Amino acid sequence: MKDKGKKIFLAASIVVPFLLYCGYYYGMMIKNAPYKFSEFETLTFEYGTGDTLLNQFDSKTQHYQYVDKRDSVVRGKLKLSKDDLLYLHRKAADYGYWDFPSNMTADARKPGSPRYHIKFQYQRKTKEVYFDLDYNGNPKLKDAVRLLIETINKTMDEAAGRAETK
Repeated sequence: MKDKGKKIFLAASIVVPFLLYCGYYYGMMIKNAPYKFSEFETLTFEYGTGDTLLNQFDSKTQHYQYVDKRDSVVRGKLKLSKDDLLYLHRKAADYGYWDFPSNMTADARKPGSPRYHIKFQYQRKTKEVYFDLDYNGNPKLKDAVRLLIETINKTMDEAAGRAETK
């Protein structure tokens, strides 16, 4: 065998099995991923001050209620499209939501401090997080949760704007 043939054989005997193993390994990881959008069922988002979470949204029932500036509870329906839910699912993955601790509440809360409850429910798993703005834990983790909350609020506002223009 010539030198060129030996090099090609050596490269093929190392590179090809490596690529096959990578394809198998990552294929199995994706197949067994615990939070797949194809298994997504519902998103629940609640927030409020104190222990009362008056502002609520449930993507399954499309129930939406919030407290307006006059302290009146406004109820209605808000439909998030499949694209909106996919966007929120991907943003949650980007921010590392699946690795957040489920309880990110402050030991000593100030009166009137906002509390949030975010719940993504799938066929095989459910992930929910309780979060206080007074949380004194890891600042990067706190920022990630705040970004996710802002993303959810923005997506809901856009969906409400689309519903009003119809």
